Parts: sequence; structure tokens; C-alpha cells
Amino acid sequence: MTDHLQPGAREDILLRTEHVSLSFGSVRALVDVSVTLRRGEITALVGDNGAGKSTLVRCVSGIHRPQSGRIVFDGGEIDFHSPEDAREAGIETVHQNLALVEDLTVWQNLFLNREIVRRFGPVPVLDRRAMQVRAKEMVSTLAVNVPAVRSRVRRLSGGQRQAVAICRAAGFSSKLVIMDEPTAALGVQETARVEELIVRLRDEGHSVLLISHNFSQVMRLSDQVWVMRAGRCVGGRRTAETTGEEIVALITGAAGS
Repeated sequence: MTDHLQPGAREDILLRTEHVSLSFGSVRALVDVSVTLRRGEITALVGDNGAGKSTLVRCVSGIHRPQSGRIVFDGGEIDFHSPEDAREAGIETVHQNLALVEDLTVWQNLFLNREIVRRFGPVPVLDRRAMQVRAKEMVSTLAVNVPAVRSRVRRLSGGQRQAVAICRAAGFSSKLVIMDEPTAALGVQETARVEELIVRLRDEGHSVLLISHNFSQVMRLSDQVWVMRAGRCVGGRRTAETTGEEIVALITGAAGS
């Protein structure tokens, strides 16, 4: 399978997995997977349930470590031991369950495990004012439709919660934002708002890796599509040069790579 790179495009690659494999006992979750993500693009990763999409993302985001192959990010080979390592390198993940704490406010969720602390001698004190001011800046920068940063998350709609999770991912100088089914539980209007936010991330220079079962969404938003089947990457297409029908055929095995 070719990597579908045009001449001169290699220097634009932010992330490259090279022959990555991972097994859980006798189950081969990933088999010789090679994909690339360009800077400043939305790259979609598609495939049926169990195809290996989430496992590949977990390798990139520091949850799993490949047993063979390598992952190159921003010009250097990576060997993350935890999601914290990935975040420090500039990789943020918006999980399908969002990982928000409902009883905390918006600003508290944005700074969860990233609290701004001031010291008065040996005593550390949370700088609540600084975090609230910064949270307002983060929300306004992305034009997120959230009532107020002091609102508790449990009072927000599904789309607003998704927006908070995206804002948290994009607000800390992330180079790559991974989004796992970001609109799966949303209605039509909220889906449209979240899609606008995803496009805005790309326009502001972030690279986005989008996992989605919504093929029309993939065709609308993405610049590149990679197709997974049974733990393998079976094809890659520039979105402008393919169709939803061809992508479905790659997923089902009706078309070759």
C-alpha cells in the first residue's frame, strides 16, 4: 500500500506510524499499520467496530505501547509511557465519554490536573482567579457556546459538553487533537456546531485525527481518510479524490487498497 504523499509533502507530516503491530494474547489488534497525518489537516480514521481504530489511537496517545514498529511525531520517534507523556508532547485526546467531571464547573474541568498554583512561601494555593480568566479566554477564542465558565458541567447540553472537551484539548498548545466519535450522541444542530469547531481547529493550525462512523461527516470535514479492517490499514485516500462508496468498499473488503 502506498502512503499517497505528493512530492514535497513529506516535510508536512506531523505523525507517522510505521509497521505498528500490537497483540493482546492471541488477538492481533494491530498488524503492520502504517499511516501518516499532515500538519494543519483533518485526517479521518474509519472502519467497522473492532477494526483497530481505537487501539491505534491508544498507541499514539500513550495508553498502549506497540510491540513492533515505530511512531514518529513532529520529527522524532516517540515512546510514550502514559497519556501525560503524550500531552506534554502536544497530543490531546477527546474521548467518546469526554472525561468531564459533572459536579465541577467549566473552568475547573478545563484545568483539571493542570491547575495554576501560586506559592506563599512553602504553601501552594490554587489561583482560581487566574484559571477563570484564562478559561474565559480559551472559550472566547474558539467561540464556544458555553453559558459561563462558572457553570457546572451537569447543567450543559451534550453539544456544550463536547465543546468544553474540545476547548480543553485545544487550549494548551496542542499540535494534534484526537477526536473519538465527537458527535455520536448529539442532535443535528449540536452536531453542526461541533463540526464548525473542528474546522476552526484546523483553520487555527491544529492537526485533527477524527474517528467517525458517519461517512457523510468524514467526507465533509476531512482532508485525508485512512481505512482500517481487521487490525490492518487497508487503504488511504485524499478525500477530494474519493467517494463515500469507495470508502465503504474498502471497509467491507469489496475494493482493494
